[in-house]
Amino acid sequence: MALHVLHYLHHGRAQWGVVANGTITPIPGEFKTTAEFIEANPVERLFVLSGPTIPESEVQWLSPVTANQQFICQGANYRQHMIESGMDPDVKKFNMIFTKATSCIVPADSPVVKPNEVQFLDYEIELGLVLKRDVTSREIVTDDNLHDYIAGAVIVNDYSARDIQIPQMQFYKGKSYRTFGPVGPYLCLLAKQDIPKLKELVLTLTVNGTVRQNDSTAGLVYGPAETLTEISAIHDLRAGDLLATGTPSGCALSIPSPEKMRAAAQLPEAEKWRLFLKMQEERPQYLRVGDVVEANIVSNDRSIDLGVQHNVVMEQAA
Repeated sequence: MALHVLHYLHHGRAQWGVVANGTITPIPGEFKTTAEFIEANPVERLFVLSGPTIPESEVQWLSPVTANQQFICQGANYRQHMIESGMDPDVKKFNMIFTKATSCIVPADSPVVKPNEVQFLDYEIELGLVLKRDVTSREIVTDDNLHDYIAGAVIVNDYSARDIQIPQMQFYKGKSYRTFGPVGPYLCLLAKQDIPKLKELVLTLTVNGTVRQNDSTAGLVYGPAETLTEISAIHDLRAGDLLATGTPSGCALSIPSPEKMRAAAQLPEAEKWRLFLKMQEERPQYLRVGDVVEANIVSNDRSIDLGVQHNVVMEQAA
């Protein structure tokens, strides 16, 4: 059975606790990082946790992934998102991997600050997976042993400055502005029997109450097991690290058709990107100051409910 954990601030002290029915049972101990918390608290032990509770309404949310962990992301990883981006998911032969700066990580109810130089601010709801242990060599991860590698799941919103990311070809820069990575509210710790539910989670994102994204993790092109296998052959991973698995269709970003992209390839660089930016100007879906973005991820049986992220778009202070 899945177990929902909150990292929170109460009376000036950062704590971790098990959440159920709007109340928190504090977990004894001091854990400054996600890695320390996961390594000290097997989900089986937390199932029998008891003690005094506090109302969740009395605490301040913190991110369940701390800023010392790696923030690794997958791009173009849902079938419909690939199709709307002009790609064929059946012929894609590579897993797009990039990173975000961990300084962009904020709690799930934080405002997202729209930088003054950014015109096209986009949203991307994603399932985030938190690693259970260190991986320091090439390993073969399968659906059968995935529970040995994944501690739990969180909501991630991969906010993106499309006018930086695309024309400058700067994924890291365009996605790493401060506040561009809300995580949580809950870290859902998973037992072995919960792992199959990762393939049936429903992701929903709204802007000002209107649904923009709604899809299931059944649409993932590269799943967690094959992704972790691939990454383990490249670099080290640590307990508590975050893997954001990609976003479904419905983003504000508009990609030219393959025919238009081939035609644009013949144009001078400046003209090509002028036309791209003009196309984006016609998209009312891009976020504006005052917009309210909410994101939720839940399993079909509701045993996994990662809570609701609530972000208000704010203007950058002068």
